[in-house]
Amino acid sequence: MRMLVTGGAGFIGSTTVDMLVAAGHQVVVMDDFSTGREENLNPEAEVLRMSIADESVLQVMAEWRFEAVMHSAAQIDVRKSVENPVFDAGLNILGTLNLLEAARRTGVRRFVFSSTGGAIYGDTDQRPTPVGAECKPISPYGITKFSVEKYLYYYREIMGLSTFALRYGNVYGPRQNPHGEAGVVAIFARRLLEDMPLQINGPGTQTRDYVFVEDVARANMLALQSDCGGAANVGTGVETDVNRLYELLAAALGSRREAPHGPALTGEQMTSCLDWSGTRELLGWEPVVDFAEGIRRTAEWFRSRHSAQA
Repeated sequence: MRMLVTGGAGFIGSTTVDMLVAAGHQVVVMDDFSTGREENLNPEAEVLRMSIADESVLQVMAEWRFEAVMHSAAQIDVRKSVENPVFDAGLNILGTLNLLEAARRTGVRRFVFSSTGGAIYGDTDQRPTPVGAECKPISPYGITKFSVEKYLYYYREIMGLSTFALRYGNVYGPRQNPHGEAGVVAIFARRLLEDMPLQINGPGTQTRDYVFVEDVARANMLALQSDCGGAANVGTGVETDVNRLYELLAAALGSRREAPHGPALTGEQMTSCLDWSGTRELLGWEPVVDFAEGIRRTAEWFRSRHSAQA
């Protein structure tokens, strides 16, 4: 199958590309490399260096005639979305609409969207949170993802495009970018290895559902091969707080540094945990990498990268 993966030079997108190529699909990456990395690119994938918001997206997709689209490109930093919600919406909503309309007009059969389970539900007492729970996002980032899901419904029901949204937990693993504000595992790993200052915001009792990137990529591939509609959670059903995350990561990297606590972030979501049982029913998917193993593998990747650059 000929597939387009937007954001295919990012850590989730590139891991998905690797799996799709290994499965025998013809894969094309669309990435503007604002955060994606050349080193993540699969050598067997074609590369389109452009943004999903470019006017030429329709022409390019008409030339390639893709059968399926895995849409992973996005502005993913919650804090940046708070600082500049207009930019966030411009890429995450209008850029996605540009891609959706091009997909409709060029005969794409399947369109899978990387949504969020970490930010779309907001704080809730119903944890693990089922996919049918009320969505109450408290950040512009979460609002843009929720808005796109409504457009997906429109394109499926009215325009006949097979669409589906995967609501990820907090994804972590090899290739994650440690230089932004998103991705606490990667940020902590870099700062521990380079002996840089670090801190835990607030008490560290904030919980998240951390899901390993290879499990997420496998969900992406299964969704592309399916025709189910709606949305599904991609998580582990396990809450882990930041204090425990830091403890495991520091141990995996052989560090005894203690992390000081700083001020809590204004408006930060305090809890997140996803019920993925419906995803098993829809896609036959379940998480296979537990958190301790995922942290070990992630720490090893960052350690080897740090050693190679030393």
